[in-house]
Amino acid sequence: MQSADTCPRIAGQNACMLHDAQALGPYVQRSRDDWAELAHSTPMTLDAATLEKVRGLSDPTSLVDVAEVYLPLTGLLSKYVLHTGALHRSTNEFLGLSVDRTPFVIGIAGSVAVGKSTTARLLRELLAGWPEHPRVELITTDGFLLPNAELERRGLLHRKGFPESYDRRALLRFVMDVKSGKDEVSAPVYSHLIYDIVPEERVVVKRPDILIMEGLNVLQPARVRPNGTTGLAVSDFFDFSVYVDADTDDIRSWYVSRFLSLRDTAFRDPRSYFARYADLNEAQAIRQAQHLWDTINGPNLDRNIRTTRERATAILRKASDHRVEWVRIRKV
Repeated sequence: MQSADTCPRIAGQNACMLHDAQALGPYVQRSRDDWAELAHSTPMTLDAATLEKVRGLSDPTSLVDVAEVYLPLTGLLSKYVLHTGALHRSTNEFLGLSVDRTPFVIGIAGSVAVGKSTTARLLRELLAGWPEHPRVELITTDGFLLPNAELERRGLLHRKGFPESYDRRALLRFVMDVKSGKDEVSAPVYSHLIYDIVPEERVVVKRPDILIMEGLNVLQPARVRPNGTTGLAVSDFFDFSVYVDADTDDIRSWYVSRFLSLRDTAFRDPRSYFARYADLNEAQAIRQAQHLWDTINGPNLDRNIRTTRERATAILRKASDHRVEWVRIRKV
């Protein structure tokens, strides 16, 4: 073993100590530079126009970020898909079955404003470019939020996005139906414009090769029943999961910036639930955004979302400029 004075420094840490910690821990961590080197054999199937369409409001993700972060991730994901298929065939052979393979399900979790929606849409576009799995669908768990009227009845409208604001039974039934191999499975549709479920509107999923499920609380563990037993969790049916992480102060800043951008765009639509914020001046808008973060989104992140981070297969850690600075992959 090398002595401390002969070990190089990596991002301010002793490289030997870092290696020892990773050898004993459940994750392998790679710096941005090391991770980017894994993309050399992965084809780039995304152009600037497509990136512009899938990128979230005020999200600075560039084609360089796609090449250095998301391409290696899709390369790893494709290996998981490939070997899960091999396991399916071996299991069928061992059990004497002829059961069709069900969709490979990926969960994407993280805070409001951290960029998880952009991550999910990027993975959908990149994974669909692989000939091995061209049919990739994306579902957001927003569609499983309880309607505003029901949230009001339960006194939960101010806790929208917290685990208790979802129809968890419907969400679990959806993912179970997908993993059961049903030909068609539908989900409710949520509108960010009206801030509510769209009545009578559904999105239909028809046995894709890969299904991506993106949402704040997709990695929540199963609830404990009054009798002490636990049921199933949505994440029990995931084949791979990604948690998009960043420092809380950075996410808060991004949330405020996004709120200011929405004030000048979507909030100006008279149909918008938040139209009342469109005429706020900048100082008022900043205070309102900070209030919403400090009373709703921040507490939800601290109490419910970040507590699920270590349940993910992969963690993408962002710096203050939205640039992914390191990646952790759970050991197999």
